[in-house]
Amino acid sequence: MDQEFLALERELALFLRRARASSGDMAREVHPDLEPAAYGLLVRLDEVDRQRATELAAWFGVGKATMSRQLRALEDLGLVAREPDPADGRASLILLTEEGRARFRRVRDARRARYVRKLSNWDRAEVAELARLLHQLNTQPES
Repeated sequence: MDQEFLALERELALFLRRARASSGDMAREVHPDLEPAAYGLLVRLDEVDRQRATELAAWFGVGKATMSRQLRALEDLGLVAREPDPADGRASLILLTEEGRARFRRVRDARRARYVRKLSNWDRAEVAELARLLHQLNTQPES
């Protein structure tokens, strides 16, 4: 295999290992009982404002049962709520509560400040290029 792809695999594995550990820390900062996997749901809901559970499950590539369990836990912690979907009365939309949004944004802003400090010696164009390349990787269809 090409050395470039071996190096990429090694660096991504390290990055993902550190990201998982960091997500656990951030989840606990939002709420001590928040599961690390559920932190990503808060990120997504902050981005889209509100969304159906089925759309969230599709976005994350998980089953409806897994999504339902995670959302129930977030509801129990008071971080998300459900409201009727005006487009379909049988469905509901998931949204962050005021408390959930405030807790999430406080942790997100602190994380962003850590990125700024860590990358302070990078040129802004390098940061933008890294973001562009990661976006390109994340939106590449699986084969």
